[in-house]
Amino acid sequence: MKYDRQPLGEINVVTGAFSYTGQYITRRLLALGKVVRTLTGHSGRAHSLSSQVEVFPLAFDDPRLLREALSGARVLYNTYWIRFPYGQQSYERAIENTRRLFAAAREAGVERIVHVSITNPSLSSPFPYFRGKAVLEQDLIESGLSYAIVRPTVIFGLEDILINNIAWLLRHFPFFPLFGRGDYRLQPVYVEDMAALTVRVGQQQENVIVEAAGPDIFTYKELVALMARILGRQVWLVPAPPGLVLLISKLLAPLVNDVLITRDEIDGLMANLLVSPDEPTGQTHLADWLQAHVAEVGRRYASELARHYR
Repeated sequence: MKYDRQPLGEINVVTGAFSYTGQYITRRLLALGKVVRTLTGHSGRAHSLSSQVEVFPLAFDDPRLLREALSGARVLYNTYWIRFPYGQQSYERAIENTRRLFAAAREAGVERIVHVSITNPSLSSPFPYFRGKAVLEQDLIESGLSYAIVRPTVIFGLEDILINNIAWLLRHFPFFPLFGRGDYRLQPVYVEDMAALTVRVGQQQENVIVEAAGPDIFTYKELVALMARILGRQVWLVPAPPGLVLLISKLLAPLVNDVLITRDEIDGLMANLLVSPDEPTGQTHLADWLQAHVAEVGRRYASELARHYR
């Protein structure tokens, strides 16, 4: 899509401005007076931000169109990734797509890339999600472009999937199976805190890698128990073999028409990879947020497949 008007402010590009984290980043950029373009795979979807941003397709197979969308932009905020392989989408393809995006940004003269990664990425990780993120971090660092890499833990907010769907399960069932004993840890970060950090480092000049992590660290069992208490639900938390819980999730999948969780996600959670090694950067406590949104969280199931694959 081309625009004849001349932008009156600095152009920033956000991949997925209508997506979960992307919309929070976009709103903050708009509040700063930035002209925002988005690269999206859902350009036909109605969204409250549609009239405020310039919309281009996320055309990984068309380098010319990618360069056109990025032309004149100072900063690219990249939130593109996949949660799990599905259909023709794979981690290998997501890596190649992101490399094409980085190359187009460089050719278009983009000055800085802010890349959303994950906490604890590693080139030697046994988990393709974390390994793929590490590969792309290395690519960006070696690109010669100015960069900021943001490493979030588990992001929570009204549109999130993990926390919302745990709440949905707690609302609908009298028991909740834990993966093993539930003694592994995670450190949720509020989406507004993560977006604020992401935009802040985008406006800087120096190359940085920053962790986006909240102020609380829970064991998985503590997290689920906290949510059940705030929701006013008496639910039996049942330790179970991870393979059995995965089987239960597959049995529930037709009910919600979605993939509830994958084996890699279970193993990554149990490996304590969702806790930051650095001091927390977020200020919002999950318990406070849950209390404020108890009437909303978990009322509807949030489908990954509906958001990204249908």
